[in-house]
Amino acid sequence: MQNELKIALIQSPLVWENPEQNRINFTDTISAIQEPVDLIVLPEMFTSGFTMNAEQVAETMSGETVSWMQQLARQRGTAITGSLVITENDSFYNRLLFVFPDGKILHYDKKHSFTLAGEHKVYQAGKHTLIVDYKGWKIKPLICYDLRFPVWARNTEDYDVLLYVANWPKVRISAWDTLLQARAIENMSYCIGVNRVGLDGNNYEYSGHSAAYDVLGNRLDDIPFGKEFVDIVTLDKDHISKYREKLGFLNDRDRFNLK
Repeated sequence: MQNELKIALIQSPLVWENPEQNRINFTDTISAIQEPVDLIVLPEMFTSGFTMNAEQVAETMSGETVSWMQQLARQRGTAITGSLVITENDSFYNRLLFVFPDGKILHYDKKHSFTLAGEHKVYQAGKHTLIVDYKGWKIKPLICYDLRFPVWARNTEDYDVLLYVANWPKVRISAWDTLLQARAIENMSYCIGVNRVGLDGNNYEYSGHSAAYDVLGNRLDDIPFGKEFVDIVTLDKDHISKYREKLGFLNDRDRFNLK
């Protein structure tokens, strides 16, 4: 077990519906990270932006972006995560991939489709949560709109880190800020959110507000709003155990079954 976990949060603009150029840009960004990290986090749909033109950008699990992620993970000796459009069994998925340093892949399909944008008409919704066991840490990854649904994120698995990747627009960014902090506090876990910046192909503006919170809701990062930026945060297992033992709020959580 590793007591500390170093995570690189990449807040970046995305080139609209251009997987190749986005891979090139992220290769350059990741290459500039000098210190060793355990995990690199990219935004939601990092190869395309939040597009409903799934057929134009969809890849398979043996496609170029998956291979690119595996190659980078092996070269740098770090895990990499982010979501992209995947086609499988004649359906499209907004799928988060968690790629281990040895190239092994776990995935999570976005549960809550953003109906306001018609995501439910294009992408198949996921049905299962994922807990990633990595270096003695339990990480629960979720995607953007999932943030609005606290039951789906409820810490019934005693996870250590709740992780969101997103394309969350500037017009509703106050909700993003508030809910990220709330998820950390209510679940007594670290909560990390990585959001994009810039304009997309529909002229929606994104202001980032990527952040990392500890179990008490204190912010750990130094990421500026609205700018392309990479920040590295260090998580500490002792911080989690100290406050869970001292405060014990999770012992009083409600029991429920999801349907």
